[in-house]
Amino acid sequence: MYDINEEQERVILVAVSDGRDDNTEESVDELEELVATAGAVTVGKLIQNREKIHPGTYIGKGKIDELKDYIRTLEATGIVCDDELSPAQLKNLEEALEIKVMDRTLIILDIFAGRALTREGKIQVELAQLKYRSARLVGLRSSLSRLGGGIGTRGPGEKKLEMDRRLISDRIAKLRSDVEELVTHRELAREKRSVNPIPVIAIVGYTNAGKSTLLNTFTNAKVLEEDKLFATLDPTTRNYKLPNGQEVLLTDTVGFIRKLPHHLIDAFRSTLEEAKYADIILHVVDSSNPSYESHMEIVYDTLKQLGVEDKKIVTFFNKQDRLEDGGSYLFKDEKADYTAAGSIKTGDGVEDLLNIIEKILSERSVFIDIILPYSEAGKIQIIRQYGQLLSEEYVENGVHVKGNIPKEFESRFVSVQIS
Repeated sequence: MYDINEEQERVILVAVSDGRDDNTEESVDELEELVATAGAVTVGKLIQNREKIHPGTYIGKGKIDELKDYIRTLEATGIVCDDELSPAQLKNLEEALEIKVMDRTLIILDIFAGRALTREGKIQVELAQLKYRSARLVGLRSSLSRLGGGIGTRGPGEKKLEMDRRLISDRIAKLRSDVEELVTHRELAREKRSVNPIPVIAIVGYTNAGKSTLLNTFTNAKVLEEDKLFATLDPTTRNYKLPNGQEVLLTDTVGFIRKLPHHLIDAFRSTLEEAKYADIILHVVDSSNPSYESHMEIVYDTLKQLGVEDKKIVTFFNKQDRLEDGGSYLFKDEKADYTAAGSIKTGDGVEDLLNIIEKILSERSVFIDIILPYSEAGKIQIIRQYGQLLSEEYVENGVHVKGNIPKEFESRFVSVQIS
């Protein structure tokens, strides 16, 4: 009886600091988390300070020689660069180091491939993977096996290696067609929502900020919760009834991250654009993370890329229970319309958050004080579902109701006699 264990890859993280920002070490620490999520172990880190990334080899010749010694000493099986490598950089580094070379984009794609569960998620991840790999097939036919994936082999990587560029191009075209079909379905769903517009709240935030915990706490959505980057990938939408009785839709979105690959932004655009069509953006921030401010900036930059503008933004500074002094810090977000702080897990601050959401929605509503003829009493359900029913009294000539309804529904009540 033999005990056979899969050998865990040992990687060295490599980065270039060009002096334009001071976040290189933070980025490398995050890359270590990504690598761990993908299933490998980081055995070393190497950061080179230089004016700009070397166009041919990412790092300079001297650092390559240093890295060779580092690889031998630490018995590393691969390196992971903190930026997306060009085909030439990938080829030259592999030839110089004679070891498996990966980059941040490949690791993120690797994780996404392992986390995609729905048909939509799998299609979008495969499209992103193939677009990434197709750009790196030029001149690499002799070493095509090195493109087989990142940590291990997930998704379409292995089975696509024998394909020539034409077959990959055909597959990309087919996947793009599938994505267009998904986009059409999303647009139809949005049109249906606009007929009976339940307010939509898009939950956005840096990966691992607590978005899934929030959705599960409010709606019992049973979305996977893990203290890992990209624990959940596929978006989830659930109905939720606010304390005042108004119904809303909560939509979770893919977690944002530093240097989110453009292949993924393009592939997941239809999913990410749920935020574009939402009524409220609920921005969840992990306030216990020392880098929370830079994480907030990355979220706003990504929203800007997606064209998400002129939306009411509520920022919730989550995980206050993890702060050493019990959360006495003063957290600010200049780009948000409202802020609240607390912990989704403990329930602290949740009431404040819900009160803010109710306040925003009430600003979009109109007050009605009407008598509905009994023949039109069914309209009371509209008030219950989409607004707030304050009172209901049965009188001789109908039902006297008072309540708040979304402005979009006002025309349905204008023909009714006002009391």
